Amino acid sequence: MSAEYATFGLAPAMRAGGVLANGDYQVHRDFVDFIVNGRPLLFQLADLDAVSPLASDIPPAIFTTHVRRLLLEAEAPLRDGRYVIYGCPECEGLECGAVTAVIDRAGEDGEDYVWRDFAWQTSEHADLERNGYHGIGPFRFRGGEYRAALGRLLNGAEPAAGRRRVLLIGARVALLAKLAAALRMIGIGAEIAADASGVPAEELRTYGAVAFGRAVPERMRDGVRAAFEGAGVEVRYVDGFAPVVPLLVAQIEYALDRSPLAQRRLTRLTVAGGAAVTEVTSSCRVRLTAYRVDRLLRTRVHEVLDEVLAPGEHRVALPGKSQFVVARTPDSVLVSAVSP
Repeated sequence: MSAEYATFGLAPAMRAGGVLANGDYQVHRDFVDFIVNGRPLLFQLADLDAVSPLASDIPPAIFTTHVRRLLLEAEAPLRDGRYVIYGCPECEGLECGAVTAVIDRAGEDGEDYVWRDFAWQTSEHADLERNGYHGIGPFRFRGGEYRAALGRLLNGAEPAAGRRRVLLIGARVALLAKLAAALRMIGIGAEIAADASGVPAEELRTYGAVAFGRAVPERMRDGVRAAFEGAGVEVRYVDGFAPVVPLLVAQIEYALDRSPLAQRRLTRLTVAGGAAVTEVTSSCRVRLTAYRVDRLLRTRVHEVLDEVLAPGEHRVALPGKSQFVVARTPDSVLVSAVSP
């Protein structure tokens, strides 16, 4: 095998859920991504909305089966010795399309692992001529490094999945109920409470974020923070920008993102001077949505951008009177208030 050695690792990743401008829901998925030569393999596959088969919301037995397949300790799920590397974030159906590859052993004693012949596959047979990723791989991984990384998953050691529950605290119960319903629709647990006093520490440890309504007094916020600190729980706190459910969902999605900053495609969103500036690290689909609340408390939504952008910085003009902007890629979301 002529493939040069590549480094292999794993890292927590997220497929960002949300309520889109057209009212559709996009499901939130936490998963473990493959880090090849220090960079997520998913980012090397251009614009692709997909997750690895190592997702945190699948049953432990199925998760273990996927890991053992990658270790070649279980039979390949597809013809010709092919394994699913990335699949549809909404379902596991091959008809939606999946990135597959052949996984082999290499070396005199079969110590190394090789991933080769990457392809986009929608049926039992992979057409490498038409749908092969000809510039990707083959990757040859040292057996010790490869087995150690995947073995830690079997032992439950790393990487830790995010806590996909949010505690909602605020005075507008109707708004909180709508927000909780939207979060549950995309796969995030949400509960509404007046405060966190008296909540057992074991329950507090299940939350990854706390979202405060704008009317929550500072004294109550301090009490909530003290309750979590007393339970030894580190959570992200969200101060709601405005009573707009899709905007609040985006803020909470950002708070729940535990993926390393160096391994995100969307790295910056700044808004000033009537324009939004975004920065992406690899070619991907970017959506920019502007929100404002008018004098009659009606929400105005503008889909500003929805296209595949090349790596780098991009400046996009915003509609007049925009108050908040959400930038979204398949794996992450950023939110910003418009500066005067």
